[in-house]
Amino acid sequence: MYGMLLESVQYFVQKEYGDEVWSDILRISECKYTVFNTHQVYPDHIMADLAGALESITTMSHNDYMTFFGKCFVRFFSNYGYDNTIKGTGRHFTDFLENVDNIHIRFRLSYPKMKSPSMYLTEVDENGCILVYRSTRQGFTHYLMGQLHEIAKNIFKLKLEIKVLETRISEANGKKIIIVTFRLNFENGHYMKMKTEKESHLETSPLSPFSCDVLLRLFPFGILFNSAMMIIGCGEKIIEVAGKRGKQKLLLQPITKYFKLRRPKGISFTWKNTFYLKSVMFEIELLRIEFLKENSLKCPGKKESSEDEREIEIDGKSISPYSLRRDSQPGFKNILLKGQMYYLKDIDAIIFLCSPVINDINELPDLGLYLNDLNQHGLSKEMVLAGWQHHSKLELMFDKAEQRSTELENNHALLDTWKRRGDDLLYSMIPRSVADRLRSGDSPLSTCQTFDSVTIMFCELVGFNSTTVEDAMELVSTMNAVFSCFDSLMDRFDVYKVETVGQIYMAVSGAPEKSDSHACHICDVSLCMVKHVDQLQIPSGTKVGVRIGIHSGPAVSGVVGIKMPRYCFFGDTVNTASRMQSTSTTGMIHISATTKNLLPDGKYRFSDRGSVQLKGKGEMETFWLFDNEIQ
Repeated sequence: MYGMLLESVQYFVQKEYGDEVWSDILRISECKYTVFNTHQVYPDHIMADLAGALESITTMSHNDYMTFFGKCFVRFFSNYGYDNTIKGTGRHFTDFLENVDNIHIRFRLSYPKMKSPSMYLTEVDENGCILVYRSTRQGFTHYLMGQLHEIAKNIFKLKLEIKVLETRISEANGKKIIIVTFRLNFENGHYMKMKTEKESHLETSPLSPFSCDVLLRLFPFGILFNSAMMIIGCGEKIIEVAGKRGKQKLLLQPITKYFKLRRPKGISFTWKNTFYLKSVMFEIELLRIEFLKENSLKCPGKKESSEDEREIEIDGKSISPYSLRRDSQPGFKNILLKGQMYYLKDIDAIIFLCSPVINDINELPDLGLYLNDLNQHGLSKEMVLAGWQHHSKLELMFDKAEQRSTELENNHALLDTWKRRGDDLLYSMIPRSVADRLRSGDSPLSTCQTFDSVTIMFCELVGFNSTTVEDAMELVSTMNAVFSCFDSLMDRFDVYKVETVGQIYMAVSGAPEKSDSHACHICDVSLCMVKHVDQLQIPSGTKVGVRIGIHSGPAVSGVVGIKMPRYCFFGDTVNTASRMQSTSTTGMIHISATTKNLLPDGKYRFSDRGSVQLKGKGEMETFWLFDNEIQ
């Protein structure tokens, strides 16, 4: 949604509740925007989040605040003069309701990315009307109700009552559309009186009925179709565009075969939509390639694969449909028709009274048209000569720009997704704090840190041998199951997994984030690892065990390497912890006296193992660690 809608919310919330409440709801809704720009596009959920935040600190409901926001927008857009546009739609509130879609089309030049809803009336009487609202946005029903209340009250001086009759969700063009049917109760007697007078005037008119052919001669690009969406009549210029036997091609054919609905946007080309949106300006694109396909010739020596790939003969030359879609062939460009749908009650059909949209006289050859093909009445020829039909061309340009913008937004979203996956992969290799420093431009050497005291743990999987390919595959599967289980335990105990090398799992606590309880954290996670391995169900059914060694002391850490860089630890503490693991036994946790002295009394049980000969260290006093709950 555009920022103007959120600007109105901010202005009136600050006016009604104060700046402090506005700051509170921004914080509660976790909205990262503090100022909204009129022409900037923001996520749709922001408005609902603001309403939810207001609900949490006041007594009103979420729906009440969405209604309030709708009223705020109507009050706010009067500052831009948009209330005059509404007043100019007609004398009555019903006139405005019938022309809402036309107003949205008018505003698309200023707000090209606007995803406007569609509205039409199905029943009108002296007490009001039934309004059908269609939108791709969900959760804005009460917002619309607030807008209608405020427009009826302040612009048309009416008291309006709104009742929701039905809410349903359908799907069109791969998008979910919410459809809400409202009953609007208001004083509509003046509109009905005017409508009755018009109808009575037509009934008493001395004019006699005339043939539809007269309309089709007046509108040479007009199209007549019935409730089954079958073409039952065409203007002479449409028949000429269709080529040989044009009339036979078009009559009793589905209109959607040769014509594509471009506007109103977001609706399907159906009888119901064209009937109820009679007051809305329609734009339909004549698909010229469909006419040319029917005269296509199979190229000699070329295997025919499908209708879309079949080449078309134009002036004795074979042209591919792809070339036509690029509008590269003069005289065969699609024609955009713009006009109004008019219902003919006597024959239960709709006629599309339209004219081609032409930018200037230089475009006529590309369309295969001439000035004398245009309507003899009205200003069609004069507008082409003067180049006045820029409005529709600008809309087409905006459509293309909007499509490119949507593609760009999708690419940005995809980029964010892959960036997040890349971050997750990077943070699994290097601590977040270190990775962020490297991203900011720091050299790898600057990430080196010295820690006065950390606790390092080595854990080895034991209990199987890999002598064959099958054994190796079983080993990989088992290691994946066990190490994935260990990974899930690390964050619970504030322990950082350093690496796995073969069947060895290395972890540290107290680095890179310093902690005074690093020895406790390593011991706690080691006890859990022993328990989980005993309880873990290995897919292959292999029974495995672990032997763990732990030592505490100073260490140095840093990122090493260019390809596949790793966050590594160096120092005598690492070597000693590795020796503690290699001299441990299956199912046991082997800790040094240094680590034991860092553990609180009473939390763990120890068993003195005595002096143990460690390679490169000589004899050291070591202990077995047990959970205090184990008897």
